[in-house]
Amino acid sequence: DRMTSETFQQPLLQVAQLSVSFPSPQGLIEAVNALSFDVHAGEVLALVGESGSGKSVTARTLVGLAGAGAAVRAESLILHGHDGLSQNLLACDARRWQQLRGREIGFVLQDALTSLDPLRRIGQEVAEPLLTHRLERGAAVRERVAELLTQTGIPDPHNRMAQYAHELSGGLRQRALIASALAAGPRLLIADEPTTALDATVQKQVLNVFRALADAGHGVLLITHDLSVVADIADRVVVMRQGKAVESGKVRQVLHAPQHPYTRRLLAAIPSAGTRGTWLTGNDPLGQTVVRENISTDSTTPVLAADNVSLAYFLPDGRRLQAVNQVTLEVAQGETLGIVGESGSGKTTLGKLALALQAPQQGEILLAGQPWSRLTERQRQPLRSRIQTIVQDPLGSFNPQYNVAQLLQQPLRLHTTLTAADRLSRAQALLALVGLSPDLLTRRPATLSGGQRQRIAIAQALACEPDILICDEPVSALDVTTQAQVLDLLVALQRRLHLSMLFISHDLGVVQHMSHRIAVMKDGDVVESGSVDQIFRAPRHPWTRQLLSAVGQTPLRYN
Repeated sequence: DRMTSETFQQPLLQVAQLSVSFPSPQGLIEAVNALSFDVHAGEVLALVGESGSGKSVTARTLVGLAGAGAAVRAESLILHGHDGLSQNLLACDARRWQQLRGREIGFVLQDALTSLDPLRRIGQEVAEPLLTHRLERGAAVRERVAELLTQTGIPDPHNRMAQYAHELSGGLRQRALIASALAAGPRLLIADEPTTALDATVQKQVLNVFRALADAGHGVLLITHDLSVVADIADRVVVMRQGKAVESGKVRQVLHAPQHPYTRRLLAAIPSAGTRGTWLTGNDPLGQTVVRENISTDSTTPVLAADNVSLAYFLPDGRRLQAVNQVTLEVAQGETLGIVGESGSGKTTLGKLALALQAPQQGEILLAGQPWSRLTERQRQPLRSRIQTIVQDPLGSFNPQYNVAQLLQQPLRLHTTLTAADRLSRAQALLALVGLSPDLLTRRPATLSGGQRQRIAIAQALACEPDILICDEPVSALDVTTQAQVLDLLVALQRRLHLSMLFISHDLGVVQHMSHRIAVMKDGDVVESGSVDQIFRAPRHPWTRQLLSAVGQTPLRYN
């Protein structure tokens, strides 16, 4: 163990019997119920649980952002700051919270795109805590910002400082947000799903930053659904369900000898090499089959093929960035091709090229053996229904004014001549196909859970019976049990409909569980491709070996 009894004489944060409730038309909703824990200097404490378990509400409450309608109660909620004085967080007013946030408590949110100001450059965002708390001045601010960006794994920091949030990949945005939270050197860092958008190598780098902070005497409260992250970095863990702590203890004890059935269920849902060929949830979501059968693929004409495809961009300083470089690959009917690589490796750009949302500067994309990327958009339109996408953030891609029925009928209006009655009937059938109730047809996206939204995104993609799905990080924002349900659903749909999938993910466990073959990308190149077993058991390229070495010791099964 990393901790000793002498290390934790005085907790940085003391939480005793914390309860947080919100008003609703049905009465009070108890989001957090009598939760108690301490965070000590020198340790990482992890809060884990499904979406809706109360993890994020707890995190927001601890930085005074529970919301205007929240009722917060606790026996004690005490922070011990830099000055050694105790602060009752329940008694803080708005001015005191401004003094505490950033300097005493750093806070990292999950959704970097909405957390970063779209009108400010990244350098300004990271510098804000330094200027607010008057920790640096003049030229020292720029140098400190560059140092923080480097510390959190952002290459070429001076160029990145000049860019806006929308110009960065999801992983780069998340690292910039972490850099901002670390800027003022807070004693306590609260990180809410800080590595969700990060690939394995960058995730390890960021987790090493958190570990180094703890080893230097800071305290880290890590909120996550990724139990492999917990195994790698945390000292202790609290497992939450429906606002309550159901199990807590040292990480080794909880992950390898869990006592509560809920903890055991979380562990069983983690995808990995050991889960290939099985249902993560125990059953076929579209039937009663217990064991998943391998899918035979048709090796004749590929459903999708990239032939020597390249695309480059220009950076703010005028340098050329080769996003995709002479990539050649193909996806057979009924096959899942996994695309893995670090953030900025070209995975998402390759997906956009496959969807013809961007045009290659060299080479060609073929759909079912026919020209695709070199067609005009008008020529492509009749073929659009054959290739569809499932994105990482359905909430951001859905029209917030549409209800579920309108969302599901949208592609049918564009690509079919069905009557209004037939479109509605098809929408109902699509909901049933992805295991959702027709009662959701009148609901809007914002009122649905993350898992429900992702199932609706899948249903929408299947509306016009496509040949291939481009799945870009489709489960990275989901908790482990919801992720398991969505992955099982995708596999079951692939079996039933003989779908092909290009599955883009930074999560090597997910890719290993889902794919028939894997292509590994680095700086725009496919450096290695092959079967799942070959890539994971006998990788040939040094980068593939480095990527696999960054994966932590995931607690796939408990003893």
